Amino acid sequence: MDWGTLVATVSGGSIAISGTVLADYLRHRREDDRGAGARRRALYLDFIRAAGVCHARLRRIAQDPDAEVDLEAATRAAMDDAGIHEVRESLFLEATTAVAGAGQTMFERLRTLRRVVAEGAAQDSPAFHDAYHPYIGAVWAYRVAVRRELEGQPLSPAEFGWADWDGTDRCAVCRQTAAPRI
Repeated sequence: MDWGTLVATVSGGSIAISGTVLADYLRHRREDDRGAGARRRALYLDFIRAAGVCHARLRRIAQDPDAEVDLEAATRAAMDDAGIHEVRESLFLEATTAVAGAGQTMFERLRTLRRVVAEGAAQDSPAFHDAYHPYIGAVWAYRVAVRRELEGQPLSPAEFGWADWDGTDRCAVCRQTAAPRI
C-alpha cells in the first residue's frame, strides 16, 4: 500500500469537505443577514405606518375638537389604536442606533402633538402648528435615517424643492401667522 496516495486522498477529501462546510456556513450567514434586513425593513415600515395612522386621527380630531366629549381620551385612543407603542418597542430591539434614535424623536414629537390636540388646539391654530411642524420634521428625519441605512442614499429637502423638512415654508397657516398685522 502506498501511504503517499492514502495521505493525499485523505488530505484532499478533508480540504473539499472543509471548503463545502465553509461555503455552506457563509451562504447561511448571507441568508440570515438578508432575513434580518427584511425584518428591519418591515419593522421600519410598520413604525411609520402606525405613526401615520395616529397622525391622521389626531388631525381629524383637531379639525373639530368641540365634537369630542373627552379630548384626552380620544387622543390617547388615537395612539393606542394605531399600535404605535408596540411597534416602538420592537423598533428599540431590532433597529440600528440611528434609526431607533430618529424613531424615538418622531414618537416624542407625535406625543407632543397628541397633547396639544388633547388641550383643544384646532388644526388651524398656531398651537397646533407649533407641534405639527416639528413632528413632520421628525418624520422626515426618520425617513432619511431609514433610507441611509437600507439604501445608503441621502435624501434632502432640496430634492423636493423645499427649504426644510418641517414644511413651515409651505404652510399657509404658518405664513399667515408670521405675516405682520396692521
